[in-house]
Amino acid sequence: MILRLSCVLLFLAAPWVATAAPQDWRLDPVHTRVLFAVEHAGFSQALGTVSGSEGQLRFDPDDWSSARLTVSVPLQRLDLGDPKWNKAVMAGNLLDTDRFPEARFVSTRIEPVDAAHARVFGDLTVRGVTREVELAVTVNAVKRHPMPPFRRTAGFSATATLSRKAFGVDGWPSMIGDSVELRIEAEAVRDRNAGDAQDTPSSDAAGTPPPANDSDTPPAPSTTKPTP
Repeated sequence: MILRLSCVLLFLAAPWVATAAPQDWRLDPVHTRVLFAVEHAGFSQALGTVSGSEGQLRFDPDDWSSARLTVSVPLQRLDLGDPKWNKAVMAGNLLDTDRFPEARFVSTRIEPVDAAHARVFGDLTVRGVTREVELAVTVNAVKRHPMPPFRRTAGFSATATLSRKAFGVDGWPSMIGDSVELRIEAEAVRDRNAGDAQDTPSSDAAGTPPPANDSDTPPAPSTTKPTP
């Protein structure tokens, strides 16, 4: 009897074990953004953002230590809210985006804190200089997105602090502070090659919103005659 019960439990556990493995995800560049803050001549913290980051993530929500992340950040999409200011920051004495158009982060190790938090260490390359940085990461949600095409989505928030001089971005030291605070908001979707059946439920499923009409073509006029 004990042997039979053990076999049954092993059989029931087998499907869960098979699915508890790292999965492939892609960063959504539309919903991923880097916010940075740096001191401006002692008067304020200048705020800027960079949109359009792309990357790949191997991630198992049940095992942080197995996660791997590679991200490219298009620095030429930097926005400080003013075209002249943007041009000055992207110039050769600061980010030099003509020669170094992107920053790149590659994770090297993960230290889980709890089910929703981890410290992510990796190599950040800016302006051709690579340094190790630490990100404090929070997993906000891992679930099916409520809007079409209903892809399984993971949402993250992260923070970090780094020295711009450490990356050779040392121009205007009397005007621009050295410490740069980063805040990252990111969403990643399951790679379409993964083929999760639960990500594309039937439109007849209870509580599933109908597909949005994204067409620019106006609907054809109704041919139904009015009822007299």
